Amino acid sequence: MAERAGPALVDVPPHECPGTGSEQAGKATACQGCPNQGLCASARTAGPDPAIEEIKEKMKTVKHKILVLSGKGGVGKSTFSAHLAHGLAEDETKQVAVLDVDICGPSIPKIMGLEGEQVHQSGSGWSPVYVEENLGVMSVGFLLGSPDDAVIWRGPKKNGMIKQFLRDVDWGEVDYLIVDTPPGTSDEHLSLVQYLSATCIDGAVIVTTPQEVALQDVRKEINFCHKVKLPVIGVVENMSGFVCPKCKKESQIFPPTSGGAEAMCHALNVPLLGKVPLDPQIGKSCDMGHSFFSKIPNSPATLSYRDIIQRIQDYCRHNHPQEDRNP
Repeated sequence: MAERAGPALVDVPPHECPGTGSEQAGKATACQGCPNQGLCASARTAGPDPAIEEIKEKMKTVKHKILVLSGKGGVGKSTFSAHLAHGLAEDETKQVAVLDVDICGPSIPKIMGLEGEQVHQSGSGWSPVYVEENLGVMSVGFLLGSPDDAVIWRGPKKNGMIKQFLRDVDWGEVDYLIVDTPPGTSDEHLSLVQYLSATCIDGAVIVTTPQEVALQDVRKEINFCHKVKLPVIGVVENMSGFVCPKCKKESQIFPPTSGGAEAMCHALNVPLLGKVPLDPQIGKSCDMGHSFFSKIPNSPATLSYRDIIQRIQDYCRHNHPQEDRNP
């Protein structure tokens, strides 16, 4: 069955934009002259997608849902998603899952050591591919014939794939679902928020690097979260300085010319979860599909990761304590 394409915004909306969820979408004064006016109006007349209720039912077995976002590519978002999952899964009493919705650049299979694996279908839906008994993964990378195959899809087909992942994957009982997203604030992000709108998302972790060229796009991502009412758990500054293992001198590979993530978080009133120093062993572990935590447990980067993961867990427990109660 062909997927019905949702409207996609084609330009930056005005500051007073009521949003596609509003009854005033396409009708408000701010909509006059906006290139998205027709699209927003048609979104209201089309009615809610029935998949939203189906996904709500499917997600009843998932306690906490965390989106990993960044407006900028190349900041280590997938690396952070993988290590967040590895860190949470170290508690064998917790069931953790990673959903990779970076349709055109799925890196999670490689980072998690699952390259070449395939998805299997059962009577209850698609079965995730497991790294450990308590750590499952789903990615479009498992559906490709080769890791070098290009996914050349338009927005509607990508959105349909995201819908299918959320509706048809049989996660079972899951404590944490980590959703790794592509860069930007476009179709995939709007689809995720729309389809998960009724499922109580815990929030978004936003990843950046210290330099202003990354922070510019990350500010847009934070504004996107505010616009679609997605809570911001906090910001992680990745590749935050490099300490030479021989001379112990610290160098700023990506100089924070405007104050880095810390200054940005202060200005935008969002939490800074922590800073992860640049460590070549992280990239090596990802290329080999290993957990960096198990290889170098006492490195500054590992300690920083663990502190950030603890803050995320504390946030989830504080904001959705009912999800952690035993039946």
